[in-house]
Amino acid sequence: MQDTRIPERMEFIDTHAHLYDEAFAGEEDLAIARSADAGVTKIVFPDIDSQTREHMFSIASRHPGTVYPCLGLHPTSIGADWEKEMEKMYDFSTRKIWAIGEIGMDCYWSREFIKEQETALKIQLELADRLSLPVIIHSRESTELIINVLKECRHLDLRGVFHAYSGSAETFRELQKLGDWYIGIGGVLTYKKASIAETVKHIPLDRILLETDSPYLTPVPFRGKRNESAYIPHIASRLSEQTGKEIEEIAQTTTDNAHKLFGL
Repeated sequence: MQDTRIPERMEFIDTHAHLYDEAFAGEEDLAIARSADAGVTKIVFPDIDSQTREHMFSIASRHPGTVYPCLGLHPTSIGADWEKEMEKMYDFSTRKIWAIGEIGMDCYWSREFIKEQETALKIQLELADRLSLPVIIHSRESTELIINVLKECRHLDLRGVFHAYSGSAETFRELQKLGDWYIGIGGVLTYKKASIAETVKHIPLDRILLETDSPYLTPVPFRGKRNESAYIPHIASRLSEQTGKEIEEIAQTTTDNAHKLFGL
């Protein structure tokens, strides 16, 4: 039976949450308060597109020192008008941001604009290099394509996190040859038969970040409900079980990792 107790007096960081999503409409501040009560002291907000960007920055402005917004164009938001969407993103380029993301490629929903996704990814990797910022990579059924892009961009000083990592330990080692990469581990770790549960045993803890991807990918024992940052300790508890490391070490190391990567 999985231990679902929430550890006390530990600091956690949710490195990937969409608390500005419509699923939290009117409850954003309450969700952030619940996170603080659970020991989640900082939350990184990856960007999606122009539809939610203003709201995202508005929430961040209400919670300085807790919410850290990023800037990027999500691959599933790339269509025929992607260049106009990119221009809208640049309108926010003077805002304080902590990463370029969520960027990447997604072949799960559609491959119609896959070439445009590739071009947008390259442009945003170059932007991150110019701004000396890390990137948050979205990779869904597109790992090989993204690795090919990273190989083309070897000349850039690339560092970041592969969000919702689902690859193998071998793929992780290949990524390390192409930049300074962490992996994001979330609620999927708590699911039965999830392959990542075995993979994390072979990934150094100093390369792992905790995340929720809220409101999605809710961990056990809350699966089926809306996910939120307050559930990070449950993910940490499962990671402790899988790696054999004490929960205190999980909390400390993953928090240190987030501080190091994002400069929080």
